[in-house]
Amino acid sequence: MAETEIYRSSTFAPVNIAVIKYWGKRDTKLNLPTNSSLSVTLSQDDLRTHTTASCSDSFTSETLTLNDAPQDISGARTQACLRELRQLRQTLEENDSSLPKLSPMKLKIVSQNNFPAAAGLASSAAGFAALVRSIADLYALPSTPTELSRIARQGSGSACRSLFGGYVAWNQGTQLDGSDSVAYSVAEQAHWPEMRALILVASAEKKDVSSTSGMQATVATSTLFQHRVENVVPGRMEGMEKAIKERDFPAFADLTMKDSNNFHATCLDTSPSILYLNDTSRAAIRICTAINSSAEDGKPICAYTFDAGPNAVVYYLASHTDAVAGVFKGILGSELEGWEGVKGRDVKAGSVPEGYQHVGEVLRKGVGRVILTSVGDGPRGVEEHLC
Repeated sequence: MAETEIYRSSTFAPVNIAVIKYWGKRDTKLNLPTNSSLSVTLSQDDLRTHTTASCSDSFTSETLTLNDAPQDISGARTQACLRELRQLRQTLEENDSSLPKLSPMKLKIVSQNNFPAAAGLASSAAGFAALVRSIADLYALPSTPTELSRIARQGSGSACRSLFGGYVAWNQGTQLDGSDSVAYSVAEQAHWPEMRALILVASAEKKDVSSTSGMQATVATSTLFQHRVENVVPGRMEGMEKAIKERDFPAFADLTMKDSNNFHATCLDTSPSILYLNDTSRAAIRICTAINSSAEDGKPICAYTFDAGPNAVVYYLASHTDAVAGVFKGILGSELEGWEGVKGRDVKAGSVPEGYQHVGEVLRKGVGRVILTSVGDGPRGVEEHLC
C-alpha cells in the first residue's frame, strides 16, 4: 500500500520593533488599530520564529506546537487566519483541477522561537507572520506580502509588519471590514542597512498585563490616549517616514524616544496604571540620555524604545557602535551573555558616563543578557522542516 504523501513548507519570520507604536483597537475581533504604526524589522539571524506547516490525508486532527508545547489551535484569531488561507487555496483548486486538493486536509503546524515568548519581544508578531507565510507557501498562494498582512493582522496586529523586511508601516485603515488595514514597505533593508539595535533583556518572564488586555484598558480609561491617537501619531508617522527615507538618524532618534515616552505615558494614565517599565528600564533611558548628551555635535546618536515590557531596544548606526553599544558593554561587563558572539566581541568596551555610576550599577544588576542585531529582511522560505 502506497504511503500517504505529506506536503510541507517551512519559513523563518522576523521580529519587528515599532518606533511609532500601535496601541488600542477600534475592532477587537478583526484586530483593527486605533492608529497607524511604523517599525524596524530585525535580523532573523538573531531573532526569528521558525515554522513548518504540513498537511496530509493521513492527519486526523489539526495541531499547533510552539517551542515543544501543544497550543490551542481552536482560538478565534488562529482560526481566522486558517480559514482565509484555506479559502484562497480552495479558489486555486477550483480554477485548476490539476492541483492537489490540499484545502480539505488537516494541518500540522510546528514553531520554534529563538527568543523568550511573552516578554516584550514581539513573539506573537513573528509567530503569526511565520504561520501565515508558511501556509501560504504550502498552498502556493500568489498573494503579495501586503495581501497576506491583512490575514496575519487578524492573528496578531503587529504580525502584519513582520511580512516585510526593512522599515514597515501599518496603515490603520478606515473600512469596517479591515480591507485597508494592511502593512506596506516604507524602505527596504538595503536602503538604510547601517541601522543597529541593542536589546537589553531586563526580564524574560511573562509580563503581568498582556498587550491585548492592556491596550483595551487604555482605550477605555485613558484621557491622554485619545489625544495621542488624534493629535500626536499622524504627524509622527509622516515625520518618521521622512526621516527613514532621508536616512536622518537624529530625526529618527528624536521621534522614536518621544513616541515610546508617549505610549508609556498612556499606560500610566490607564486606570489602574499599567507599569511595563521597571528600574532597569529607567536606568537604560538615563544611560541613553547621557550618551546623547556627550555627542560631539549635540545630536542624538542612540534612541531607546520600549514595547509592552521592560526590555530596552536601543537603535544606533554602525558608525556609532563603540560610542553606544560600547558604553553599555563597559557598564554590563563583557562576560554577560550576548557579548560572546562575533557582533559582541567586536564592540570595544567604554566607560560609565561621568556621574552615572549608580545608574550603571542598577542597569548591571537588572539586565540578564543582551542581543545585538540590525535591520533585516522579510520572511524566508527554508528547507529545514520541524515536522
